[in-house]
Amino acid sequence: MDNSLPPADELVLVDRELAQLDARRSQLLARRAWLLRVLYAPATSAAAGPFPPAAGPRAKASGPRPPVADSTPRSAQNVLLTLGGTLLTIAAIAFTLVSWGSMGIGGRSVVLFVVTSAALAAPVALLRRSLVSTAESVAALGLVLTVLDAYALHRVALPETDGLGYTAVAAAVLAGAWTAYGSALSRLRIPLPVAVVAGQLPLPLGVLAAGGGPTVFAWAALVTAAADGAVILWTRPAAVRITAAVGATALGGWALLTGGWLSLTSPWSGAPLLLAAAAPILYVARRLPAVAVAASAVAGLATVAAAGGLLRPAVPTDWTVPVYVLCGLALASVWRLRPAGAGDGAAEGAGRRLPGGVRLGLAGAGAGVAALGVVWALPPVAVGILGPMARTTEVWSGEHAGRALTSYPGTAVLVLAVAAAVLAAVPRLWARCGALALVWALLTALPVSLGLPYAATLALQLLTTAAALACAVRPSPLTRGLRGPEQAEGPGTPGSEPPAAAPAAPAAPGAPWGAWAPSRPRPQAPATEPGTVLGWIAYAGGLVSAVSAVALALDVRGATFAALGVLLVLLVGVAVLGAGARRLVAACAAVLTATGLVVAVAAAGGFEDHWTALALLLVPAATAAVGAKARPVALPVEITGAVVALPAFALAASRPAFLALALALGGVIAAATAVRPERRRFASWTAAVLFLLATWVRLAVWEVTTPEAYTLPVTVPALVVGFLRRRRDREASSWTAYGPGLAATLLPSLVAAWTDPEWPRPLALGVAALAVTLLGARFRLQALLVLGGSVLALDGLHELAPYVVQAVGALPRWLPPALAGLLLLAVGATYEQRLRDARRLRDRVARMR
Repeated sequence: MDNSLPPADELVLVDRELAQLDARRSQLLARRAWLLRVLYAPATSAAAGPFPPAAGPRAKASGPRPPVADSTPRSAQNVLLTLGGTLLTIAAIAFTLVSWGSMGIGGRSVVLFVVTSAALAAPVALLRRSLVSTAESVAALGLVLTVLDAYALHRVALPETDGLGYTAVAAAVLAGAWTAYGSALSRLRIPLPVAVVAGQLPLPLGVLAAGGGPTVFAWAALVTAAADGAVILWTRPAAVRITAAVGATALGGWALLTGGWLSLTSPWSGAPLLLAAAAPILYVARRLPAVAVAASAVAGLATVAAAGGLLRPAVPTDWTVPVYVLCGLALASVWRLRPAGAGDGAAEGAGRRLPGGVRLGLAGAGAGVAALGVVWALPPVAVGILGPMARTTEVWSGEHAGRALTSYPGTAVLVLAVAAAVLAAVPRLWARCGALALVWALLTALPVSLGLPYAATLALQLLTTAAALACAVRPSPLTRGLRGPEQAEGPGTPGSEPPAAAPAAPAAPGAPWGAWAPSRPRPQAPATEPGTVLGWIAYAGGLVSAVSAVALALDVRGATFAALGVLLVLLVGVAVLGAGARRLVAACAAVLTATGLVVAVAAAGGFEDHWTALALLLVPAATAAVGAKARPVALPVEITGAVVALPAFALAASRPAFLALALALGGVIAAATAVRPERRRFASWTAAVLFLLATWVRLAVWEVTTPEAYTLPVTVPALVVGFLRRRRDREASSWTAYGPGLAATLLPSLVAAWTDPEWPRPLALGVAALAVTLLGARFRLQALLVLGGSVLALDGLHELAPYVVQAVGALPRWLPPALAGLLLLAVGATYEQRLRDARRLRDRVARMR
């Protein structure tokens, strides 16, 4: 075993685990024995407790358990108590609102005093009897009665008092009374949270009663939220802290929203409110690590809003967002400070004043503001990319050349530049990637933000493409200063040493086997090469800029040729100097760029479509020649060239004679490619298909109605050649030997038979196809069997189709669906057998040559 502990220490740990396993086994055996007693002696086990006596030397004597206290009630009991308390509360409210006026002042006072006192005093006796749930229900009734007492007091004794002011005072009095009551009866869980709820009302309602505006109300809400924060920090009951947290979130959020609105309308009123709100939030963040990140982030946003609101009136309108971005970046710089416990001396004291969670939250808030600023600066980037593609006129019409693109504030470029500079200074891969993307966005947005003319915009886009592709080929300067995985900094200072691995600790008693394992180094996944990631980001930006540059260059004829020529040189350079997938993509893009140049030359020369089609065939011819020399990029280049041939054939379709010529030229290119051993199989078949299609098109142009006169002279020698090759090479495939010759006659004859209304041609074709099929089955030749059988089936379908249609028309309309349903049922019932038959047939055909 490969261990990092000495053998003696490991032996002690193993013995300890074995002892724990023995103890656990003894407990399970005791439990098993008790379960057997319960199953086979129910009368005896009914008197026993729900668990067997504990095993071990400290086991106590078994005996009858005491009755379960009411402090842990059952669900049914809770439901009954809740319903009872609710009904009593409803009765009290109804009495106060409806029957109150029928009693005199003395009776009212006596009823209020007696009922409320009884409801508040009853829980004391109930708690002495451990009836906690009952006491909770009665106490809840008492609390509701105190609210009704306050309402009744206002209606009877103080009817002229302002309702809001009286409610504020009553809420303060009730909050204090409920706090004292809940503190005296600490076993009750309701009074203290209810007191916290009442404590949310006095200040906000008092402000409203005094006629305060939104600003004063926000300050009152903020003071109340600060008091809630004190409750969260210095009280222990979880229910109280949760209630205070909800109140602090609601009131503090209202204060922050009001402060944010005031920072836009009245900065000198909103900034103090925001800063005053940030201070207690930061204090809570320092004292409660669980919420440190979220709370400090909120405080950071409030600080940025306050600072930006004060600076905003002093700058022009276009500089508003950059001001907030600079404030956010200034706040994000706190990440450079040392965290708690880092360093020594004064630095250590400063670190203790700024824990790691607070650092992260403040830096995240600042970075979030900067990110929003970057988003604000992105529309010019989108216009710079997509603007040239929005075309309403034909190419070379000068639609964009006569006017600049839509102008945006120049400060958008400033925001992108500042963000890129900040990220470039961070020695992290993600930061360098973001910086590289922002630099590209800056160069793309520059013409739009500054309103540059057409020539300067096109030149800048081509320069951006060139720079991005250069970074994709040589990204090493961008990776300078990046730290590898072994230098990754922790939550402390950048560049600090990683903490040493802690020694392995034994498992806790009772832990399952496998909770402890000797410490050993964990295998790490290989780190991503920084140059690869940065190279791909630059490469993607370069390709996007290239597409946008081509779209913009289509406005002017000379610009089109210049842009395509420059891009062709750049892409060829990447294909030659680059590596990996980027090299392959550049080679394919170079082929497409060359295609664009050919089309541009044809358009400038006024070529008709069929002449343009013949010119496009120069591209696959060139790619075939390049593929013979440039082996690393041969396959993608040749595939791209072959794809370019498809629109060439489509352009030539308007002139069948030129289509036949184009197909023949394509066959020549494929045949030339088939000379290379690695392309022989696919290229030879492609050449045969193209030659065959060219022949059919030529026959159609000549209006030949008897294609066999032209195909049989080709088929006979082709079959003879195939026969001779099979004699010399018994392993040669029947498709290679006989496939081209048979297809040259059978397929054109099948097409002619489907359009021939007479019967001799289909009959002759069917006989020939039957003979070929039988020969294929006799000599186990796959090509003969498949081609002959397919042609025979299609020929027979052509002959039987009219009769089938006539028969189906004569049948009742319900019969075809019924027959189809029966067929499906039959196939489904014998699906497995049919599947085996199909597989057996497939295997037999596959074994043929």
